[in-house]
Amino acid sequence: MLRDTAPVYPRKMQTLHDTSVNHRASASNTSDHAPSYYAASVNRELTLEPLQGEQRADVCIVGGGFSGLNTAIELAERGLSVILLEAHRIGWGASGRNGGQLIRGVGHDVEQFSKIIGEEGVDELKRMGFEAVDIVRQRIERYAIDCDLTWGYCDLATKPRHLKGFDEDYSDLLRLGYPHQLQRVSRPNLATVVGSQRYLGGLLDMGSGHLHPLNLALGEAAAAQSLGVRLFEQSAVERIEYGPQIKVHTAQGVVHADNLVLACNAYLNGLQPKLAGKVLPAGSYIIATERLPEPLRRELLPQNTAVCDQRVALDYFRLSADGRLLFGGACHYSGRDPKDIAAYMQPKMLEVFPQLIGIGIDYQWGGMIGIGANRLPQIGRLPEQPNVFYAQAYSGHGLNATHLAGRLLAEAIATQESQGFDLFAKVPHPTFPGGRALRSPLLALGMLWYRLKDRF
Repeated sequence: MLRDTAPVYPRKMQTLHDTSVNHRASASNTSDHAPSYYAASVNRELTLEPLQGEQRADVCIVGGGFSGLNTAIELAERGLSVILLEAHRIGWGASGRNGGQLIRGVGHDVEQFSKIIGEEGVDELKRMGFEAVDIVRQRIERYAIDCDLTWGYCDLATKPRHLKGFDEDYSDLLRLGYPHQLQRVSRPNLATVVGSQRYLGGLLDMGSGHLHPLNLALGEAAAAQSLGVRLFEQSAVERIEYGPQIKVHTAQGVVHADNLVLACNAYLNGLQPKLAGKVLPAGSYIIATERLPEPLRRELLPQNTAVCDQRVALDYFRLSADGRLLFGGACHYSGRDPKDIAAYMQPKMLEVFPQLIGIGIDYQWGGMIGIGANRLPQIGRLPEQPNVFYAQAYSGHGLNATHLAGRLLAEAIATQESQGFDLFAKVPHPTFPGGRALRSPLLALGMLWYRLKDRF
């Protein structure tokens, strides 16, 4: 019955019209942020000039999302000169459009890498997943960034096997000395976390949480500027000359640098084909309701936590600071995006919260996240160009993992020593098969199998 419910869309609803991979690849003339609830609720304006003429820096960073911004901050704090180039606006990509969930961890099933990095290495990856959240916390505190940071996150189970996984996670986190409050939530007590009959139980983590990602990105850009980082928007990189000295060419300028950082993630496209073949752009979508009455907010999410289920085609949701439900998910690997995101997502929301029938949808948007074949962030340097570094393929953990990547890249560049960087760099990352034209359809077929397996 819920699927037959006619959606209610106020006239002011905003739609993101550029969610296709092909369109994004040619959208270098995009002059503003993609329409979203986040773009409509920014708390600071930051308009930067394009790169003009020739400039020099110790490090040139390509990409103005969380990876690039935090690498810039970490390098500047270490005394290096930095130029950052963004093709569109700061935070234009996934950094400014994501679900805003700040969740511990840097990868999926990191035990799979034990033969490569050993059991101690696996444990270190897990601990760096704690550190990644702390870096975000510290950055917000140090630079007084107003981004609605709220603590509390809950994993939700839809299958009995998910509950078993929560028990294993709980024991493992205690073994590793996780410093924040954890609580296994049984089904009879689940109403204290989420007002839905869909779930069997949960694992509540008070060391993870949620925030306004675009306001965080803009605040970090301001922090970088205060440290002397030169930021340029509308400065798409057209060509890179590699060598002991790097030359990065845009339409109107050139940057000369000793080191280069590629921090484009799902939007790398053809700039570095070998790296681009190891990350698959996948569409993810979010809707934002109208502002909800306070009693309804308390019914939906009594503790104002962010939540996420454990299915392959997962749902994730949370409340905004002004009382909207932000509901996201429906990751698409095929490259074909829904023509009407709200019509596609609202039935999914009503399956979770039927009490929202008749509630208006004020905003709908989507964007591309970067998926790696083994679901571990790819942090390293090009073998043939040791002064070219990269970070990409966060596979849904980008908000915190980007901040960790920034620290590890800065350590590797500034000191040539970073145990964390070296650990990530040891893990090989396969190239997706099929080339640029076929890799998305092939992966979509594979993911269909996992979704069917998940369902039955």
